[in-house]
Amino acid sequence: MPYTASNNRYATMPYPRSGNSGLKLPALSLGLWHNFGSNGDYENMKAMCFTAFDHGITHFDLANNYGPEPGSAERNFGRILREELSAYRDELVISTKAGYTMWDGPYGDWGSRKYLLASLDQSLQRMGLDYVDIFYHHRMDPNTPLEESMMALDTAVKSGKALYAGISNYDREHTQRAMEILKDLKCPFIINQSRYSIFDRHIETDGLKAFAAQNRCGIIAFSPLAQGLLTDKYLKGIPEDSRIKTDGRFLHAEQLTSEKLAQITALNELAKSRGQSLAQMALSWILRDGEVTSVLIGASKPEQILENLKIIGHTAFTEEELRAIDAISPAK
Repeated sequence: MPYTASNNRYATMPYPRSGNSGLKLPALSLGLWHNFGSNGDYENMKAMCFTAFDHGITHFDLANNYGPEPGSAERNFGRILREELSAYRDELVISTKAGYTMWDGPYGDWGSRKYLLASLDQSLQRMGLDYVDIFYHHRMDPNTPLEESMMALDTAVKSGKALYAGISNYDREHTQRAMEILKDLKCPFIINQSRYSIFDRHIETDGLKAFAAQNRCGIIAFSPLAQGLLTDKYLKGIPEDSRIKTDGRFLHAEQLTSEKLAQITALNELAKSRGQSLAQMALSWILRDGEVTSVLIGASKPEQILENLKIIGHTAFTEEELRAIDAISPAK
């Protein structure tokens, strides 16, 4: 039967504004980095999208190279849009990015105007869309003038192919410069997508998190579970279906040192005392102070999305709990 969204989909999800823009994002967004590629099960992909949207997750985050293979996540999501979600397009925030290697030759990578705008056209074609809601430059390019990359984002917005501009993996210094350029261009820049977790606090030590809050720039956090380290899955060894065994690109067995396992164990006990799983506490911690607009969750099945959604209304921490987390995993 054709998909019909739940009538109660907006009952519980908070929607903070991204920076000083008018765009509201759900506190939890669904990232399609993994499990939406050519090696995924299409029916499971649909079920995850339906579960997310039925519970107020309106933001679906992609990039040109998400897969595997590169481009396949956009193609699969485009098919879901076309076949199941087209009636709800105006209720969705769809984002994509360009900045990593996408095709052969000198024009398929980094941050040139040629690459960024060509990539956006390809992304729109793969998804069957006229526009995306947010188009990101995916990483800083040390060899292309920042003005060129930002002017490409400006062109994307003013051509109608994107509604808002974003950046990803930018440090504080380059975020400030990008904001200044885009402000001069009168381009609606709203967000920086950054890696952030209890185990990775570089946006705190770099000053990006505080700068974004002070200057009303949205922050959306990715890898909030540190590639699965901030879960209980590794406390009794490495499961056969874990990312370490099945993928191995971003998480390696040697990262599970005795010190890291001791940290995970201590955090897991703290989470239990809060009535949460370790994953739930790690997500709640990201949203604890209102300075992060949204946190990107990844999932391999709908049940994981439902577990993550249980943090809604439970993101507050006592000072004692925050001190305990800082003692277990301090900012470096």
